[in-house]
Amino acid sequence: MHVLVTGHQGYLGTVMVPLLIERGHTVVGLDTGWFADCVLGPAPAEPDVLRLDLRDVTVDHLRGFDAVVHLAALSNDPLGTLAPDITHDINHHASVRLARAAKDAGVERFLYASTCSVYGAAGADAVTEDAPLRPLTPYAVSKVRVEDDVAALADEGFTPVFLRNATAFGFSPRLRADIVVNDLTASAVLTGRVVVKSDGTPWRPLVHARDIAAAFAAALEAPAARVRGRALNIGTEANNVTVAQIAETVAEVTGAEVVITGEYGADPRSYRVDFSAARQILPEFVAHWGIRDGAVELAESYRRHGLTADALSNRFTRLARITELQRVGELDATLHRTAAATLHRTAMAARHG
Repeated sequence: MHVLVTGHQGYLGTVMVPLLIERGHTVVGLDTGWFADCVLGPAPAEPDVLRLDLRDVTVDHLRGFDAVVHLAALSNDPLGTLAPDITHDINHHASVRLARAAKDAGVERFLYASTCSVYGAAGADAVTEDAPLRPLTPYAVSKVRVEDDVAALADEGFTPVFLRNATAFGFSPRLRADIVVNDLTASAVLTGRVVVKSDGTPWRPLVHARDIAAAFAAALEAPAARVRGRALNIGTEANNVTVAQIAETVAEVTGAEVVITGEYGADPRSYRVDFSAARQILPEFVAHWGIRDGAVELAESYRRHGLTADALSNRFTRLARITELQRVGELDATLHRTAAATLHRTAMAARHG
């Protein structure tokens, strides 16, 4: 297939693109480039790129593609809470416009990166895709709204699929440090302490970035009638754990000390997830990575590539990176590229082209 991957220079996209290419697909990326140079270790190979803000995509940009894999988003709760209006503009409104434009352009399949955080405060019972959705943050609310609006577009010629990913973990050359396993492992490697600022009791479902990529590949290649309009939880029940259990696993792998400060109190986001529907609908997909394996991979990668505390806090933390791009004049208050930044990037591209 000829596939457009939005957010291809993000944490998940950097892992997903090579897998799709390996499976024989032709891939083009679409990205603003906010995190293009936020690399730990060797820089990944790049596919052809549409350098576009998601809010500026038109039907003409999408003609000729068989599928869109939509990963691009403002992708964490602190950023969404800081700028809820912009979060909804990008994550909800622009995503729905993208899906409509894709359908109008003749794109047949639209894979959407949703999240298990749509379940919110679901408690200790493992929830299925039919469970009530209780999103607690602007980020999670935006995901629910996209699912509702894009599901209405499904027909014989347009197949949207909603992959509700568990919380991601694992190494990617474009690292994210602001997700729980990656963060706790970095703390262990850099300080010898695994610091948990909640009380450690909330449940979290976890899934490795490579397993997410494999699930998207399976959904891309599955018969359309099998997946059309489906929401699927992506992960494995073996990785339904509490934050305290994650900390203990990281400590065992790294030899670090667990410190639960509890300064943030009890996190209301607590949920366990049932992943049996994905096993039935996507039998080609199997989640292979456990939390211990991921912590080992992360610790080895952090040490091998020389992760520093400064890079962890700034280059690999979403909120800090975007705030810095605003401070230096790359992004305006609405998170659009400034005119000066656009002119500079155009000049640099011409110089190196």
